[in-house]
Amino acid sequence: MPPTPRAAALSATLCATALLAALPNGPAWAGTDRDAAAVEGCTGTAPIVCHFDVAPGTYDVTAVLGGDEAGSTLVTAEARRTMLGPTETAAGEQSTESFTVNVRDPEGQPTGDTGSPGLDLSFGGDAPRLSDLTVTAAQHPQLFLAGDSTVCDQSTVPYTGWGQELPQSFTQGLSVANYADSGESSGSFLADSRLFPTMRPLIGEGDVVLIQFGHNDKQTSADDFRGNLTGLIDGVRAQGGTPVLVTPIVRRWFNDDGTLNNGTALHVNGLGVDLPAETRSLAEEEGVDLIDLTALTKQRVEELGPEASEALYLTNEANDNTHTSEHGATEFAQLVLGELRTQEVLPADLFR
Repeated sequence: MPPTPRAAALSATLCATALLAALPNGPAWAGTDRDAAAVEGCTGTAPIVCHFDVAPGTYDVTAVLGGDEAGSTLVTAEARRTMLGPTETAAGEQSTESFTVNVRDPEGQPTGDTGSPGLDLSFGGDAPRLSDLTVTAAQHPQLFLAGDSTVCDQSTVPYTGWGQELPQSFTQGLSVANYADSGESSGSFLADSRLFPTMRPLIGEGDVVLIQFGHNDKQTSADDFRGNLTGLIDGVRAQGGTPVLVTPIVRRWFNDDGTLNNGTALHVNGLGVDLPAETRSLAEEEGVDLIDLTALTKQRVEELGPEASEALYLTNEANDNTHTSEHGATEFAQLVLGELRTQEVLPADLFR
């Protein structure tokens, strides 16, 4: 199937920015041998932690994993964003892996104070091995995320937003800029100066913005909800970006018959507003792509049933059937990625 015009345009933009990224436009550090201790900016062994004093922006990272001994290395960046899943290397083998990181301050949720300025990388896993590391300032299209606590970069284990688990599925050339924030409704995200007003000027031609709200719109009228989402859509479009509406993940709230067919699970709010239905309707009205994550997560949670689905949420850890575990966030991120692929929202060559 030929790429959509939007995907073709974004692919062309990637080619152009790749040339810019090849220029000496930013700092780079590299180790000189296969001993992680020799990699400038890095300390420790399990995990190997690396910090670079760089300004907020976009950075390409190339890591040579492996060493004299067999390894299994998982790479995270900033506030627990998974950049690369477990990568196995045999003794004496090396694997060169590349990805792109969005750096901002604060590095976690925009209204919080998580982390430190600059770029933080952690090479963990069962047996982390790092032989070489290069960090270079870059210019690439971005995938922005606007949402609530089920999407955001959570700083506290075991809480994990599905947005934290997206970056590992993209190749170098696209950064995930997660501006989702705990407790936000469609209206508060639009109004808070640290959220959409800060994110909007950073959106450029060819960027994609995923917009998921509903969990905290508990007393929002249908008109206000649609108006808030329309404000976000218009703001993204004004910057040359592409908005994509995403319905909220379900709450794990089962009926006796093993279904989630109730207002609590499916986000019918206190005013009787079916928020996912309003999102679906508005997407059609505005001509924007829709990822029906409510329907997709409902199918998955019901498929697993009341007992097995506990592992997706923090049911056992915190009696929490709204927020996801690392496992649940990873599964739900895969549902989002599947729709991004199927609907050709992003060029195919950006996916690992």
